[in-house]
Order: sequence, then structure tokens, then C-alpha cells
Amino acid sequence: MMQEHYPLFYTFHFYFFGVVAIASALTFVTRKSPVAAALWLVNTMFSLAALYILLDAQFVGVMQVLVYAGAIMVVFLFVVMLLNLGHPSEIADARGKWPVMVAALIGLGLLAELMAISRTRIAGRFQVPAGFAVDQMKKYGAVGSVARPLFNEYLLAFELTSVLLLVAIAGAVVLGKRRDSDAG
Repeated sequence: MMQEHYPLFYTFHFYFFGVVAIASALTFVTRKSPVAAALWLVNTMFSLAALYILLDAQFVGVMQVLVYAGAIMVVFLFVVMLLNLGHPSEIADARGKWPVMVAALIGLGLLAELMAISRTRIAGRFQVPAGFAVDQMKKYGAVGSVARPLFNEYLLAFELTSVLLLVAIAGAVVLGKRRDSDAG
């Protein structure tokens, strides 16, 4: 545990990467250029991976970089280039003031809800028993403690997610495919 030996180092970097993740996420949603937005999203993914590593979840941090910052972002950029959205100045901002205000209100509501949840006590049946994660790590290792419940208890959700991603990619390819009448 890094925070036991270097509490100031741990605290500084935890808040630093938290602020970087939030700033990158806000920059991601405010960019007009899809490629620039994707790069800010990669920065957010790296910051989240650093937070996972600081929380002693090294396997999840590495998977965050490999899967999200690597594979998913490559697919995302491929789809953006496949759709050929053109120059960012050509993209009309269809959002008016009302959708932005509604989105801001929803964001504030979610933030208030998050603060309220963080101050409430979680019922005992929803809490992980003390030392459970350490026991799982000793028993199955870092990969096994994540893989066992994923491929046993949550296999259906895992498979549905993979099918959903496949359908999204197929839909992007269909949208990106130009018809003969569009090309000529």
C-alpha cells in the first residue's frame, strides 16, 4: 500500500490525476473536432488508469490503458474517419441554449445525487466484507479475482456487452459506406 508509506505523495497524485481526468472529460465534451475529442478522451482514460493504480488495482489500470485507451479508441478513430465528418468548422452545432441548460441541470442533479449518496451509509448486505478483496487476491491472483466473477456470475452481461459493441461497429460501417449515388 503506497498510501501508508508516502501519504503526501499518494494524496497529491490522487487529487492531481482526479483533476486531470475531470478537466479532460470536460474538454472532451466541448470539442467540435471528433479527433481532438477522442484524444482528450484518451487523456481521460490514462488519468483514470493512474487513479486505479494508485488504488492498488494494477490489473484494472493496465486493462484501462490496453482496452479503453488502446483498442476502443483506435476503433473510435477508425469509425470517425470512416464516417468522414469533414473539417470541424463544417460541422454545424445543432445544440441550442436549451439543450445545454438542460444538460447542465441534469449534471448538477447527478452531482448532488453523488454527494448525497457519498454521505449515506450503505446497508450491510451491499457492503463487501472486510478483507474480501485481499483474500481473493491471495487465492486467485489479480487476474483471477477479476476473471472468475466476470466469466461465472456475469457472463451473460459480458456477452451482451460484446454483442452491443459488435452491433455498434457494424452500424458505423453501414453508415460510413457510401452508396454509388453518393460517391458519383
